[in-house]
Amino acid sequence: MAFVCIGNVKIEKTAALAPMAGVANSAFRLICKEFGAALVVSEMISAKAVCFKDKKTKTLLKFSREERPIAIQIFGYNPDDMSEAAKIIEEYAQPDIIDINMGCPAPKIAGNFSGCSLMKEPVLAGKIIKEVCKAAQAPVTVKIRKGWNGDSINAVEITKIAQESGAAAVTIHGRTKEELFSGKVDLNIIRQVKNSVKIPVIGNGDITCGREAEEMYQKTGCDLVMVGRGALGRPWVFKEINNHLLNKVGYITPTWYEITKIMLKHGQMLCTECGELNGMKQMRKHVMWYTKKLEGGAKVRKKASELKTLLQLKDLAEEILNIASVC
Repeated sequence: MAFVCIGNVKIEKTAALAPMAGVANSAFRLICKEFGAALVVSEMISAKAVCFKDKKTKTLLKFSREERPIAIQIFGYNPDDMSEAAKIIEEYAQPDIIDINMGCPAPKIAGNFSGCSLMKEPVLAGKIIKEVCKAAQAPVTVKIRKGWNGDSINAVEITKIAQESGAAAVTIHGRTKEELFSGKVDLNIIRQVKNSVKIPVIGNGDITCGREAEEMYQKTGCDLVMVGRGALGRPWVFKEINNHLLNKVGYITPTWYEITKIMLKHGQMLCTECGELNGMKQMRKHVMWYTKKLEGGAKVRKKASELKTLLQLKDLAEEILNIASVC
């Protein structure tokens, strides 16, 4: 078994779960962990909200022992807020890693001087990283993109700044902010980033199976790969990747019976985490993803958009099995 060390945190060199807003809560992270995710990262959390001790934000910081190693990701543009948030998070939650978001392309984040917009401000980016590293006991990592747009591809520059400022690792998504999730991920820029620094580099983008994970490792030389959208409705992708990387064997996709069991467990965990109604509201999109490849599943997906109770989810699971048995 190969490992990568981020600071003092030892991580299996298989695949990590990306920090996805509205998705990577404790329930989803736990399910991905059970399927072999080597590292999980929280939903991004506002540093300012942490400093204001916002109650809703506090719930985003909660995680279980089974989720370790775990990184808590923060975003913001004020170095003082970011460093103070890191202190508060460590005191409250003791995560294994603090991750700084400098890659989110969403307008409400990047348009508010945070996320990927920090790649346009290298000096400020370096100051934020330096201050968070001074404040945190845990290793600090930074998540970036290829650049802002085709005329501003500066991932190598930002990665060097991150290393010089004390970051223990950098994750790079091989697309610009302008590209969002269109086109193909640029493996060449990930390789350039890896070759430019001594700290570990995590490659992110377009990994949906073991073969793609292996390709990213081979073509970029990265130290770890990270899966985001490829895990939506398919948390077993981590088992598939692990099998492929470790044993060079395939992984049989779960049957619809097994998928419905996973889906129900996911729903029950969400209900425990945030109450039945809120849990089912969150589960709506997950059911859409779980049933994406279900032939004749349009009726199920329509009902999923109105989920309110766990009983309704159980009824949907039965309906899925009935449809699958006919197909």
